This record gives sequence, structure tokens and C-alpha cells, in this order.
Amino acid sequence: MLPREGWSTDQLPELMRCPVHRKEEIPGETRADDFVSRRNRACFYNDSGTTHPPMAGPAASRAASMTPWIRFLLAANVGVFLLEKTAPGIVNDLAFVPALILQQPWTLFTYMFVHDPNGISHILFNMVALYFFGGRVESFLGSQRFITLYLLSGVMGGLLSLVFTPNVSIIGASGAVYGVQLAFAMQWPRDRILIWGIVPAEARWLVVGTTVLSLFGGFSGGGGVAHFAHLGGYVGAYLYLKWIEHRAPVKQWQRKVKGPPPSTVPVGDWKRVDLNKVHEANREEVNRILDKINAKGLNSLTTQERTFLQHFVPRDDASPQVQ
Repeated sequence: MLPREGWSTDQLPELMRCPVHRKEEIPGETRADDFVSRRNRACFYNDSGTTHPPMAGPAASRAASMTPWIRFLLAANVGVFLLEKTAPGIVNDLAFVPALILQQPWTLFTYMFVHDPNGISHILFNMVALYFFGGRVESFLGSQRFITLYLLSGVMGGLLSLVFTPNVSIIGASGAVYGVQLAFAMQWPRDRILIWGIVPAEARWLVVGTTVLSLFGGFSGGGGVAHFAHLGGYVGAYLYLKWIEHRAPVKQWQRKVKGPPPSTVPVGDWKRVDLNKVHEANREEVNRILDKINAKGLNSLTTQERTFLQHFVPRDDASPQVQ
């Protein structure tokens, strides 16, 4: 993601590299792409544009797959890049200037398909990262959720830039790609990434590292890189993934099982509970709950404990009390 001032080719510290996955089973998942050998090796690009040998053979296909939206996004970005070569003026029409969002709202989407036309490193880094991280993320989330994640990350990158760098023109897919990287790290946090093909780092620490670098770069002047767009990509992806998690059937079921908040369950005058009238099968549990109240207070009880104790409070005292 590059601001267009001077078309700087100083690339962001793209530590997003091809993942080397450990062989592990993802609980609750049985898809083949969740089982990847330790023997996998990936290609890695550093900021100077040099490369290490790419993967070949079956290991490569397991680490990254050409899923539908990855295929489309790669083709779209490369297609626009080639169009820039024949019609350079299109860059001005598609780039996003945050301060002009009301006059050119479409650029909030189009900017993420435009890259620096004066070199190949900008688009190369982004597309390599998208290919190696995106296939597995799309296979896990599903195509519809993946493209939503991608676009929301890019849009949030633009909106965060509106807050901090409103007058700087922005191009590039890095904000959207950062969102994909975060999704990868949240699902497979301990998978190892070889930085520059040498230094191993777990995906979760890769996110922490790039966040720190983007914060430092953003507040120290930028250096020709749209750091706040990268951070916005992380923010957009995180919010969307948490929204998906909140709406997941298992979460809805857990909320129903958990029941209402404890404070809404009336207990009554628990001090009047007569243990002599409590059946011996329940006496131990009632004693435990009463001891908990004496030690930590009534507010320490869970919904289940309050509901259980309610049955042993004299009926005329089982009305809600102001606490």
C-alpha cells in the first residue's frame, strides 16, 4: 500500500511470507486443507525484491490453493496493473484521496486494485501474500465471507487513513491483504512463517510485529507507505471475524444454555434457608453455595447457583430484593 506522492517504491515491511504449517488437526474441522505437513516450504520475498526458491510438488499445493476469489483477485489486480501501463491516467481516477471521499466515493473500493506503475515490487509482494495466505483462509471461511472480509479490510484501511492522513492519495491492496493475514493468524496462530526464508516466526507474532512497525511508521511520518491503511485492514478484519464468531450457531446455543444474567435471578432472603429441611441429596450443594455467599458475597453466584438456591428459600421470602 503506497501513497502516490513521488511514487515511492519503498515497500512496507511486508513480513507476510509463505506459511510453513505444522501438521495438526483443527478441532471440529475435517477438511483436507487443515492437515499440512511440516515438510512444506514456501517462497519468500524481501523488500529488495530478491527471491528464494519457490515450492514445488504436492507440498506447494497443500500450503496454498487457487480458490475462486483468490483467482479472481489475482487476475483483477494484474489486469488493472497492465491497464496502468497502457493508460497511466487511470491511476488518478481509481486512487483514493480520503479528503475527497464525498466527491469520489467509488475510490474507497477501487484504490485497492491499483498499484505503483513504476515498478513491480508493490503488486508482487501483495499478490504473493494474498496467494499464500488467502487460499487457506477462503477454504476455511467460505467464499462469500472471504470476499466480505477482504473488501471490508480494504475499506476500513481507507477510512482509518481518512482520520490520520486525509490529504494523501492511497493505492494498493495491502490493507485488504493485511486483513487476510490477520484471519490466518487468528485461525492458525502457531503456524510458522519463515521471514526472508530464514527467521521462523509464528503467525500471531507476525501480526504483532507488523502492527508495531505500522504504528511506528504511521506516527513517524510514513516514509512513502500508507501505514494507517495497513492498521485499518487489521481493524476491519478483526471486527468482522468477531461478528462472525458472535453469530455462529454454537455461540448462540451457548448463550441460550448460559441463561439470563445472574443479577436478574431473584434469590430472596437466603439467610433464612433451613438446612434441616433440605434433603440430604441437596444439602452439600446448598452448604457450598451458602459458604460462597459468606466468603464472596451474593453477587459471586452464577445464574445456575442462584436458581438452585432459590428452591430452598421459604416461598414467602422468594421475591426479588434490592441489593
